Amino acid sequence: QVQLVESGGGLVQAGGSLRLSCAASGLTFGYYTMGWFRQAPGLERDFVAAISVSGGNTYYADSVKGRFTISRDNAKNTVYLQMNSLKSEDTAIYYCAAGISCSPGGCRPSIGVRWGQGTQVTVSS
Repeated sequence: QVQLVESGGGLVQAGGSLRLSCAASGLTFGYYTMGWFRQAPGLERDFVAAISVSGGNTYYADSVKGRFTISRDNAKNTVYLQMNSLKSEDTAIYYCAAGISCSPGGCRPSIGVRWGQGTQVTVSS
């Protein structure tokens, strides 16, 4: 079955960095636009970043542009999220997603999107 396993979350001070990884199995990784969403307590799950199947196109939420970088390694079936200059408002559970639709208007989960179990990121101020 499809599995997306996130790792790399943790506690970091404001201004610090973390690198999230998402290892995928049970799917043809190179067919999927991959990405990350996050959900803070009491709020909806929001788009963070996405990357096209080849890695040639990347998409970011305005709140993370210039601070976060998404990348993928199709040989390792893994997608990464490098997070720099972290702020307290970045605190959330971060979810990896396989199957994202992106357009000039933004990115959203596709029908049949697959989710990881989430990894907690906590930024202390």
